[in-house]
Amino acid sequence: MRDAMRDRINAALKAAQDEGDKRRCATLRLVQTAVKDREAAARENGKDGVNDSEVIEILHKMVQQREASAAEFESSGQLDLAEQERIEQDIIREFLPAQISEEEMRTLCEETVKDIEAHGLRDIGRCMSELKTRYPGKMDFVQASCLMKDMLRIDGNGQSGKGPEDAGKD
Repeated sequence: MRDAMRDRINAALKAAQDEGDKRRCATLRLVQTAVKDREAAARENGKDGVNDSEVIEILHKMVQQREASAAEFESSGQLDLAEQERIEQDIIREFLPAQISEEEMRTLCEETVKDIEAHGLRDIGRCMSELKTRYPGKMDFVQASCLMKDMLRIDGNGQSGKGPEDAGKD
């Protein structure tokens, strides 16, 4: 099962080639190249290649890069290039696990806080580590971190985490 993601990508590339879909072929080749590059770097560092969770990280990074590029193209008036970036994003997203909704993310964050008995901002690292273990690639961890900070900012007494020396500093 170690190569499940790569097998899916290879099968999709073969299907795109059979269909003559040049945009899809080019995008999937970029994905394959990014994975192979990461795998080569891992082997140079003594690791045994990359696993599926690392492939998912690569795909997330590629989506983020295309989001940034699309925004830049759009702001400079190059709408056709922005649209190409969005098409590539959609192709890459097909291989990512379904993302957890914001509402569900809030619930999962609350459950995690209770499960590990987190009591303040000092526990945010443990909470985020637990979320990443439980839901790899399935949520936006930057957004989850913001939610978690808001939850942990208020301690058990209903008071903000500020001490008297912080009073009036907002």
